[in-house]
Amino acid sequence: MTTIDDDTLPQASARPKASPQADSGRLAALGAFLRAGAVFILLALLVVGFTIAQPAFINIANLMSILQAVSVVAILGAGVTVTLAVGGFDLSIGAVAASSVMAASYAMIVWHLDAYSTVPLVLAFGALIGLVNAFLIVRLKVPDLLATLAMMFLLSGLQLIPTAGRSISAGLTLPDGSKATGAYDPAFLLIGRYSILGTLPVSVVLMAVVAVALFILTERTRIGRLLFATGGNEVATRLAGASTVRLKTLAYVISGTLAALGGIVIAARVGRGDVSSGGSLLMDSVAAALIGFAVFNLRRPNVLGTIAGAVFVGVLLNGLTMLNAPYYTQDFVKGAVLVGALALTYGLGRSNPQFQGRKT
Repeated sequence: MTTIDDDTLPQASARPKASPQADSGRLAALGAFLRAGAVFILLALLVVGFTIAQPAFINIANLMSILQAVSVVAILGAGVTVTLAVGGFDLSIGAVAASSVMAASYAMIVWHLDAYSTVPLVLAFGALIGLVNAFLIVRLKVPDLLATLAMMFLLSGLQLIPTAGRSISAGLTLPDGSKATGAYDPAFLLIGRYSILGTLPVSVVLMAVVAVALFILTERTRIGRLLFATGGNEVATRLAGASTVRLKTLAYVISGTLAALGGIVIAARVGRGDVSSGGSLLMDSVAAALIGFAVFNLRRPNVLGTIAGAVFVGVLLNGLTMLNAPYYTQDFVKGAVLVGALALTYGLGRSNPQFQGRKT
C-alpha cells in the first residue's frame, strides 16, 4: 500500500512562488534588451524579410555593394558624431565633401597632379575648412549651426567658380576658353573602384579604419573622455584644467578631414567632378549619426552606432530597390522604419510603471 509521508506535505507547499518583484525584474531586463538592440533587431528582420522576398539580396556581392554604398555616409557621419560629442553640429559636412570632389578633379584634370599629391592636398583642404569652422565657433563665438550653415553656402558657391558651374571631366573648357588636358590618375581611381581579392572594396576598408580609429580615440583615450565632457558641461571641463578650445578645434578639424576623405572616395568612384555629388550627403550622414544614439541604448554620440545606423539605412534602401519599390515611396518607408526604431529605443517602458525602476 502506498503511503504519503507527512513530512513531504509542508515541503511541497513551501516551494517558492514567482514574486511580482521577480516578474517585474524580468520584464525590465527584457525592456532594456529591446531598447539596447532595437536597431540590430530591426536590421536582422529587414535582412530576413528581404532575403525571403528576393534571395539574391543575401549574396556576398550584394552585401559588399551595400557596404560600399554606405561607406561615404558612414565616414561623414563619423565626423558629425565627433562634433556632436563636443556639443556642436557641423552642417557644412556635405558641402565639404562635394567641394572635395571638385577639388580632387580640378587638381588632376587641370593641374595635372597625381594621386599621391592630390589626396594629401584634398585632405588638407578639409582640415582647413574644419579649422575655419572652429575659429568662427570658438574664437568669434558664432553659434555652431550658423557658422557651419554659412560655410555650407560659401563652399556650395565656391566650388562652382573655377569651372563656371560646369562638372569637371577630361577635355573641360575652362572659363578662359582653354581646354583642360589632364586626366584622372588610375591609382586614384583604385580608391573607389578596386576590391581586395575581388570581394572587399577599398572604400569599405577605409570605413572600417575610420570606425576603429575614432572608436579608440573617443572611447578608450583621455582625449575622448574630454570630448564628451566638453559636450556635457563645457564650464566644468574648463575648470578641471582641459582646454575646451583645443578640444572643439580638434573635433571640427576631424569632421572636415573626414568629409574630404568622403569626397575623395566619391571622386574616385565616379571619375569626374560632379557639381551635384553632395546633394543628399548631409541629411544621410546626420541621420546615421543620430540613429547611433539609439544603438546599445547609449543615448549619446558614438561612432560604432553611427556605422550601424548607416548600414541600417543602406540595407533598407537596397532591399526596397531590389523589390522595385517606387522611388517616391522609399523616403517614406525609410522614415517610418527609423521612427519605429527610435520609438522602440526611447519610448519602450516609459508608459509602463514596471519599467520605471530601470532608467539609464
